[in-house]
Amino acid sequence: MRKTAFVVLLGAGLLVAAGVLSDAGQEQSTPLGLPPVPIPENNLQTPEKIALGEKLYNETRFSTTGEVGCFTCHDPKKAFTDSPLKVSEGIEKKTGTRNSPTVINSAYFTTQFWDGRSPDLEDQALHPFINPVEHGLTDHEPILAIVRDDPEYAEAFKDVFGKSGKEITMREVTLAIASFERTVISGDSPFDRYYFGGEEGALTEQQKRGFDLYRNEGRCVSCHVIEQTQAIFTDNRFHNIGVGINKIQKDVPELVSKFLEADRTLSQVDVAVLTDPRTSDLGRFAISHGFDDLGSFKTPTLRNVAVTPPYMHDGSIETLKDVIIHYNNGGVTEVGDPVNDFLSSGIRALDLDEDQIDDLVAFMEALTSPEFEMPADAAGGKK
Repeated sequence: MRKTAFVVLLGAGLLVAAGVLSDAGQEQSTPLGLPPVPIPENNLQTPEKIALGEKLYNETRFSTTGEVGCFTCHDPKKAFTDSPLKVSEGIEKKTGTRNSPTVINSAYFTTQFWDGRSPDLEDQALHPFINPVEHGLTDHEPILAIVRDDPEYAEAFKDVFGKSGKEITMREVTLAIASFERTVISGDSPFDRYYFGGEEGALTEQQKRGFDLYRNEGRCVSCHVIEQTQAIFTDNRFHNIGVGINKIQKDVPELVSKFLEADRTLSQVDVAVLTDPRTSDLGRFAISHGFDDLGSFKTPTLRNVAVTPPYMHDGSIETLKDVIIHYNNGGVTEVGDPVNDFLSSGIRALDLDEDQIDDLVAFMEALTSPEFEMPADAAGGKK
């Protein structure tokens, strides 16, 4: 029987994660198509820590309204996104500027957020709590008060970290959340069974044609990488593909000048990118201050992409077919639109015909893991 490629929660916090840990704490083989999960030496996995992290991930008291948790924007029922929302909603239905990226396989990403402003999952977990359009807290003190005083949390932190009272800091909170998120891995898609498992019938003929286009004329594999024995479908790099910055081109000199003059801290940048759409569209530049990074965003994984519309950092493209058309046009929404001055060099017109575009869409649908497959009549994003 094929091994499930997703976390399963059992009973009182016991967790079985294919590819990470069993409930006995024994390491398991990773799902087909994925490499071993990288685990930092300063945050080793234990079943108890993972269970605590899952509880924290689903905690709504860590928001000003008592209604928002990590799961709000990264819902397990929606492949750990908030699809079909264009951009995420936080407290009081406030909206940011970014489409919610999936948590699935984020353990393999070398940076977090669309602009890579966090180096790891531990750091990433800090920021949404104190963002005014996400959890809305002014600082982390309300979280610490809860985890120090709540009997269940106090016992769990004592058990996992050997700490109690004021010894518990946000470091322990984020270590636990990150440990849980590292169990959210997913492979074993039809593509994996075909390419890595040698199951010839796992892909349809159309999907096989799409795979050939993916590797050749479509040039998708240049950034959404497939290796000989594994595929996380990202190069973990940043690229300007003509989304977002196209509409602010004329304002870029002014925006860049003002941004550099402001000399913001990282926490201020975190707020700015979710409250100011024009700052958001500066992309990686807001973090690196490198002009080569203007309008650049991290290459997202394509795993389960068919069930997480809409697409791009701003949710501005509704369907997978529209995404491919954007690339086919050479990085513009409409043929003839001006190309932005900072477009990555690898982005150029593909000259694919309608049938080839449909074949590429079909291939990307084959990247859906079985636990996230949608009934045909519900797959609104599969166009």
